[in-house]
Amino acid sequence: MTLTYQPIDLPLRYPFRIALMSRTSTPIVLIQLQMGELTGFGEASMPPYLGESHASVCAFLDVANREIISNINDSVISKSFDCQSLMKKIDQLAEGNKAAKAAIDIALHDLKGKIEGRAVWQILGSNPDQMPLTTCTIGIEMDPSVLERKIEDAADFHVLKIKLGSEDDKKLVKLIRQFSDKPLYVDANQGWSDVNFAIEMAHWLAECNVLLIEQPMLKTDLDGNGRVREASPIPVFADESFQRLTDFDAIDGIFDGVNIKLMKSTGLCEAQLMVAEARRRQLKIMIGCMSETSCAIMAAAALAPQCDYADLDGPWLIKNNPFEAPILRGGKIQLSTAAGLGLLDNGILRHTLTP
Repeated sequence: MTLTYQPIDLPLRYPFRIALMSRTSTPIVLIQLQMGELTGFGEASMPPYLGESHASVCAFLDVANREIISNINDSVISKSFDCQSLMKKIDQLAEGNKAAKAAIDIALHDLKGKIEGRAVWQILGSNPDQMPLTTCTIGIEMDPSVLERKIEDAADFHVLKIKLGSEDDKKLVKLIRQFSDKPLYVDANQGWSDVNFAIEMAHWLAECNVLLIEQPMLKTDLDGNGRVREASPIPVFADESFQRLTDFDAIDGIFDGVNIKLMKSTGLCEAQLMVAEARRRQLKIMIGCMSETSCAIMAAAALAPQCDYADLDGPWLIKNNPFEAPILRGGKIQLSTAAGLGLLDNGILRHTLTP
């Protein structure tokens, strides 16, 4: 098996402002795992708060390739392909590096599907008929003309996710309601510092057809988040407070649900375990994304039918998706029976990566 990778940047269609920062692009690394004539595609996306970079991801991939990947015999893996055992070895190479590990995990699943002639969603045991609606995310935007254009761009989505956490939260929601009456999810991204204000906002938002709130308080303020959850008339979800399987105990009783993202969980292997554990604990589940291409999005979409909510809008928010955009029908990402992730390469990735 051979590994190749390419660091690139994803310029965003609009500047993306959230409570604690703003950005116009996101660094990612696209990878290929080659076995004979079959190729598995993977992706690492590194928003600033994850603490990863082009350099760190490439360095980890070099170690993973040297220590594990380059030593895998194609004839052996074609007969017995266990993603879980391979990812356990990958995970033990170094702490952190969650996005880098996710890239390998996604590529392994894509390759496994192509070897076995099965779609990744079939490997995971998902049912496409249970695919939830996916949202389109709108960052903090107070310019009415730009906001209206963003909402028009999201016409095919049945739910909008809006970023709050500024001094203009109510003004922004009222502005959005001038252009759309679609249900809303709200993500405060740790932007509310006062518990009483957060509770008041939760009640006001419920009256505005907001269905849930993500991460109202700082990720370290579990007491504050818990108090908001106790008083809120709508569910409160953990995002920044929750990254991997080992985080469940820390947030026990604090949130109504969790947002699982492949770039936090190190990929599909652990994400599926997290789904099972969330169900055991009777927590609601959202599967989300960073700024990602169709590669990572279709990996998450393969698991989405096992979740209650989906926020998988990455390909619609970037300018240079190297793959065909997912098919969106009735506000839901469509899954196909094509082997692996079902990606359609439009040529950009193939031309930028060299063996």
